Amino acid sequence: MSLRDKFLEAVAAKWSALRASRKTRVLTGMAAGFSLIAFGAAGVAPNVPDASDLPVRVLVQELALPDLATQIQSLSTQPGQFISEERVRPGDSLAALLDRLGVDDPQAASFIRSDATASKLMNLRPGRRMQATVNQEGKLLSATALLGDGRDELKRLLIQRQGDALSALQTDVRMDSRVEMRSGEIRSSLFAATDAAQVPDAVAMQIVDIFSSDIDFASDLRKGDRFQVIYETFWNNGEAVRTGRILAVEFRNAGKNYQAVWYAQHGSEQGAYYDLQGKALKKAFLKSPLQFSRVTSGFSMRLHPISGLWKQHKGIDFAAPVGTPIRAASDGMVDFAGAQGGYGNMVILRHGPVYSTVYAHMSRIAPVAKRGTIVSQGDVIGYVGTSGWSTGPHLHYEFRVNNDARDPNTIATPPVPALAEADLQTFHRMADDMNHRFALMSPKTVQLAAR
Repeated sequence: MSLRDKFLEAVAAKWSALRASRKTRVLTGMAAGFSLIAFGAAGVAPNVPDASDLPVRVLVQELALPDLATQIQSLSTQPGQFISEERVRPGDSLAALLDRLGVDDPQAASFIRSDATASKLMNLRPGRRMQATVNQEGKLLSATALLGDGRDELKRLLIQRQGDALSALQTDVRMDSRVEMRSGEIRSSLFAATDAAQVPDAVAMQIVDIFSSDIDFASDLRKGDRFQVIYETFWNNGEAVRTGRILAVEFRNAGKNYQAVWYAQHGSEQGAYYDLQGKALKKAFLKSPLQFSRVTSGFSMRLHPISGLWKQHKGIDFAAPVGTPIRAASDGMVDFAGAQGGYGNMVILRHGPVYSTVYAHMSRIAPVAKRGTIVSQGDVIGYVGTSGWSTGPHLHYEFRVNNDARDPNTIATPPVPALAEADLQTFHRMADDMNHRFALMSPKTVQLAAR
């Protein structure tokens, strides 16, 4: 008998033994496995039993489950710890915040109020998160929160309990940066549009600053204007810490596109905004010293509101609420700061040997505006008021050339130099990347992606 025939005979005998003894499903599965091996070895196995004829036995075995009530009772007798997290709400008191965190611990509350480090918890700004660990009685075991806005140095405050003693310490925190992209359409106001697009107010204010030399956001905006903005945000352990700088922004106003890209020149720690061709966006003078206002009187003849006589108005009046910040129209030196007759509280800035600007009727002058100090374009030098010969809160703004008041809208001020040739190649690579991102956010691209 050949080896093949001996193998098939052995398999057939095994099948007969299995069927006669009615073994369990486990042994049946083993037998089926042997048949497959035989089939593979022989190619065709004659007289192999049909698996559907094999008996199946259902085995039922009861499992002993642990007593759930006993387990719960066991857990309840062990000292437990509970972690909770809450965000600070506007107007929150320490008591309200601790109560939401499940802290019922007069000693901890007293420690936070009295300790110089721990008391910083009471100054957390709305939206900041605080995490606390308590035991079953509500005693505070530990608490942690981020301190500061991250602009200079971010710290993590940690309060810990060791026995009956509480301690507080600060540790340095590392932040991770992200790049956010948002777009929106103006329907009523800039801030309504940025809110709808989930753009932080700090970014919206940067948009105003960047384009303030070209757009008066109080009077120039039109329904249907659009913006696309790319900016940095900084995070720690999934918590947004602060908003960073705008990296690029595009604003379409009255059918005209304005674009800006942030770039720091090679070897310089200071940067500036440029258009996509590398031309400096910053103008020598701002279009308006106020971010949001309306012109109530231009550079023209008018009936003086106090004397009742026709007189040349040698400036521009911007109506705004009392306390509205007044910005320096350009880099310069404070030539005068104080009260002067009908001008009331006034600041005069000198911008080189030819140009100077006047800001009058202030409610108060900013501390930075002291005679002889240097200010930068956009610095706050005072606040809108109604001092001097004024019938209501507004800013009287004059633009002088060789001490002669002139209409600023008719003066061609010197341009700011463009990027040097050595920086242009690097800048253009950066600008191309930002322009590609603008294209991704354009309404046409978004509509195509939605189909």
